[in-house]
Amino acid sequence: MKILLFLTTIILQLNTNYFLQEKLPINTKKSTIKWIGEYTFYFGGHEGYINFKEGYFIKKNDVISGGEFIIDMNSITNTDIKEKEGKEGLVNHLKDPDFFDVKKFPLAKISITKVEYSDKNHARFEANLTIKGITKPVNFQAEFNYEQKELKTRFKIDRKKWNVNYESKFKDGAISDAIGFEVSIKL
Repeated sequence: MKILLFLTTIILQLNTNYFLQEKLPINTKKSTIKWIGEYTFYFGGHEGYINFKEGYFIKKNDVISGGEFIIDMNSITNTDIKEKEGKEGLVNHLKDPDFFDVKKFPLAKISITKVEYSDKNHARFEANLTIKGITKPVNFQAEFNYEQKELKTRFKIDRKKWNVNYESKFKDGAISDAIGFEVSIKL
């Protein structure tokens, strides 16, 4: 009987340790999302930043295994236009329904569903990205810097899959369907 009780206790402890996970909140003040929109037929475009509202990684067995990040779409900025009027005009247009419709959809979300490590510092992430209430899968490569407590990644999405449907009236001023993101997440 004592042996059975001892074995049960050991099995319960092993299962508890195996399933033990830790939630690691991100530092929203030090984490950044840079967006890049380019023209289709010539070099150039626009760029700026969007802020994280909140977020966390899930750490299980000493590695990142998941997470969820909420993005404040009202925080979108532009960094390449110098004149105040032009900058404000672009930002307001990006908030309109033919772009991100931030009145109706003030938040975006990315939820990590799978992480595959190629080595200690590099991994491939699969995630669900929700923009304008539409959720689609995305995947991207990421690099960890453990000393800086930072993850960095770059990826592009096809904006039309998330109903970001703005079309320029000028063929030579058309914007690409791709939106690029450069992300730095710090704990």
